[in-house]
Amino acid sequence: MSFRLQLTRIFLVAALTFSALGQEAPIVDLGYARYQGTVTAANITQFLGIRYAASPLNDLRFRAPQPPSKVAGVQQATVPPNQCFQTSKGLSSTNPLEVRDIIETEDCLFLNVYYPSDGAGTPAKGLPVIIFIHGGGYLAGHASATDGADLINQSNRGLVVVIIQYRLGLFGFLSSEKVKQDGDLNVGLLDQDLALRWTNKHIFRFGGDPSKVTIWGQSAGAGSVLQHIVANDGRTESQLFRAAMTSSTFLPSQYHYNDPIRELTFSKIVEQSNCTFATDAMACLRSTDADSLQAINIAINNGAFFGTYTLVPVVDGSYITQRPTLSLLQGKVNGGALLSVTNTFEGVKFVDQTTADTANATAYALELFPDFGPPQADKVGAFYAGLGAQLFQETALMGESIFICPTYLLLRAFGARAFKGEFAIPPGLHADDLPYYFPSISTTPPPFNNPTFIDAFAQTFTSFAIALDPNVKVDPTTITPPWQRWEVEHTEMLFNKTVDGLPVVRPFRTDDALLARCQFWASQGALTAQ
Repeated sequence: MSFRLQLTRIFLVAALTFSALGQEAPIVDLGYARYQGTVTAANITQFLGIRYAASPLNDLRFRAPQPPSKVAGVQQATVPPNQCFQTSKGLSSTNPLEVRDIIETEDCLFLNVYYPSDGAGTPAKGLPVIIFIHGGGYLAGHASATDGADLINQSNRGLVVVIIQYRLGLFGFLSSEKVKQDGDLNVGLLDQDLALRWTNKHIFRFGGDPSKVTIWGQSAGAGSVLQHIVANDGRTESQLFRAAMTSSTFLPSQYHYNDPIRELTFSKIVEQSNCTFATDAMACLRSTDADSLQAINIAINNGAFFGTYTLVPVVDGSYITQRPTLSLLQGKVNGGALLSVTNTFEGVKFVDQTTADTANATAYALELFPDFGPPQADKVGAFYAGLGAQLFQETALMGESIFICPTYLLLRAFGARAFKGEFAIPPGLHADDLPYYFPSISTTPPPFNNPTFIDAFAQTFTSFAIALDPNVKVDPTTITPPWQRWEVEHTEMLFNKTVDGLPVVRPFRTDDALLARCQFWASQGALTAQ
């Protein structure tokens, strides 16, 4: 049994104890359904597995999400919801599947809500809201991998938290001219959009203020935040969030929906589904058994170049109207304030670290970006030549082009409304920051288990979500010094430790050489498809 499932069952036992004392578990009426949640021993109310969209099955496969149907009776929201079908990045011959306690299914459009309450589950009123979008490369992840109670505790019980699921991989990001004609593109993003709209409509029932919503994501979740920032040319109606936070922004190549690369992937999926000679390929794909499609989903994604992701968002011409970097350069953004944090070595996990003898940054650039030619690859080689061994150069260019440099474009787009931080606790790899703000993600403490550091780092996010400024602290005693906006001399906040194990939280200036490399990547957006 997973720690997550054990924890949920502990919470359920706690709720039953409250009921035994004469206090009923809270019920919320959403109009289309009534849900009953649970109250934990710490007086945090949770509703797990609220359906926010209709089951995306049969004819609704590969289409935009639809509102949920009305159901009678009280629905139990007491256990983690089933998760969307999962797969992994290109991993050569390794098997990405894990044994999970939560079922993988196509019917997975659920969300979890957490709020501080009294023992009877009564919420406060008018609290700021965080909507958290999980990572996983648009191929994996689920809402119950993280616990909203962690954020509530770090906010001094000053937030409501919503954690959402969305369709992944083949089910969420199939694209082609045929999908455009008979379906919808980027349905995984449209799932997220509907979950944001659900939150704006219903969060007051859980004590949240819909005018004080901050969206936050990690990795592909942060990439999703970027997508919603540039959605609809930065003019989304109605306003779905007032602020955004990104942890390790993920922006892989985002091709036009009918780019030859995406059409090739679509053709492979059609062929492997035995739909090549069907009169209607989309009808054939919709009639294909979900488990069969999932097997294709795994094969297509595992066969990708190491560390890359095949089925991700596209430029669809309507929700995402143009390349995201172009929208950022033009300042076409939704949201009023931004907090972005990157990790020091984002690229390590996405480059085969066993290839030191054959590594070559110039050649690697050609593999990573198929539209590059020798002139562009030679420029990459020149930019990264002074950074150490070839394998380190490959790792740096992966981390910077896909994660770090898109973050600086976000910062520039928000201007005086943006703050930047760097998580550097050794080894400073991608996702190393997660257990510091979601400690329940692991059965063991984070590697640098220093309460002074953890409070300073974790409360950066909760303070920003509450006040739109990390200087307005949840706890005034945290060690974080005054934090300038990034546009002021490119100032960032470093979160690290000394060799003696003491916390380091201090401002520093973004490296000019890094910004020069990022400027190069920004100039290559048409060829990197970003």
